[in-house]
Amino acid sequence: MENYSKGRSTEQPSVCPFTLVPDTPEVRVKDGSKIRNLLRYALSRIEAKPQVDKNGGEGDGDVYEDPPSRPLCRQLVFTASGKGVSKAITCAEVVKRRVRGLHQLTSLASSTLTDVWDPLEPAAGLDSITVSRKLPVIWILLSKDPLDHSLPGYQAPGRCDNLWTRDDKEEVGTYKRKRGGGGGRGRGGGRNTGRSRDLKAPI
Repeated sequence: MENYSKGRSTEQPSVCPFTLVPDTPEVRVKDGSKIRNLLRYALSRIEAKPQVDKNGGEGDGDVYEDPPSRPLCRQLVFTASGKGVSKAITCAEVVKRRVRGLHQLTSLASSTLTDVWDPLEPAAGLDSITVSRKLPVIWILLSKDPLDHSLPGYQAPGRCDNLWTRDDKEEVGTYKRKRGGGGGRGRGGGRNTGRSRDLKAPI
């Protein structure tokens, strides 16, 4: 392929497999997308942010709900293809951890990506080459309202809460060990070489 340069790429669009309520936001995750930007938008559409004391901390200390710039949604969709699939899964898991009680429905599909390679020297008599390949596509629906339990890919709310708790405990334990809470090469924690320090040379 040293005589060719990559021209245009065309991806066949994937159709959303879910039946959505009106005004459901669809977050399209790409390989170069920033996760923090995706989460900021997604959470702004589905999570009500509490605001303490409208008077800047000098009032009665009550908790008020910060009015969103647009109406909050009951459903949210993440979709990605190719290398962006892992980012879409990460975003969905973070949103479920922030907003409790979300029902999840996951659907897997594939799309066709077509690349056209053009010859570097058209006068050499070379023709353009078209290469097609399949890309994995994922659709993740998060809903505050119950979904059909019989559909494949359904996940009930709170199903993986224990996994999050276990991961948090493991992270704390690892941090303590790194800070010197356990044995190691520190003081008093040397490995046993099988030799006693009290041995004296024979007379």
